[in-house]
Amino acid sequence: MANYTAADIKALREKTGAGMLDVKKALDEANGDAEKAHEIIRVKGLKGIAKREGRSTSEGIIATDVRPGDGGQVGTMVEINCETDFVAKSGPFIEIADKAVAYAAEHGIATPEELLNSEFGQTFTDATAPLGEKIVIRRIAAVTGENVEVYLHRTAKDLPPQVGVLVATDAAGAEVAHDVAMHIAAYSPKFLSRDEVPTETVEDERRIAEETAKNEGKPEGALPKIVEGRMNGFFKENCLLDQGFARDPKQSVGSIVEASGGNVTGFARFRVGA
Repeated sequence: MANYTAADIKALREKTGAGMLDVKKALDEANGDAEKAHEIIRVKGLKGIAKREGRSTSEGIIATDVRPGDGGQVGTMVEINCETDFVAKSGPFIEIADKAVAYAAEHGIATPEELLNSEFGQTFTDATAPLGEKIVIRRIAAVTGENVEVYLHRTAKDLPPQVGVLVATDAAGAEVAHDVAMHIAAYSPKFLSRDEVPTETVEDERRIAEETAKNEGKPEGALPKIVEGRMNGFFKENCLLDQGFARDPKQSVGSIVEASGGNVTGFARFRVGA
């Protein structure tokens, strides 16, 4: 039976700003001794952690992991956010990001919640608490394919990667995978192909295109052609294979991939804070 009360928990939380669970663990470890528990919280860097919850986390890092998988490779990518670029480029922060993506890859973890609720969660808390900032695992993505290409881009040379891309291709597509990954980093497509755009999104865009054309006073008979033209523009802006290739905008990414004899089967793109 715990030899401390709810009032003891409340008092220690108010004194340290630590979270409820951390306060209870410290009191358990200290056998109810409030001063000893306070010392434990300070040593573990948990003091003030609850007060960080409302802070903004617009800095951070993108970490990736590629390893063998069924039929080829599996690529995993994690975005972890913090408050300042000072922490973002610190060794402990970069190290815990690398450990987070490796753990997610090894255990097939798909969401931040799942990662934090795993055995890794306590490791993450212990490693990030001393950094003195709110640290958030924002999102996780994974792609699989015969080949998985990684591209990481630094927006500032003294910061860790702020943009990360994973591209999955078949074996033949590996030839152009790096160039495609760089294109994705720059042009941020939302979908791989027209077939992947949700039906409701297509319907909404078509409706908007038609209403816009009507409001512009376009002739009724010309509406179908105008709407199709604007839908093609939507696909060229948002679908990877329809976009003009970064190195040669006169050709689409799809045509570049097709010329290699390969296929792109999936991709993921993260930008810190976006």
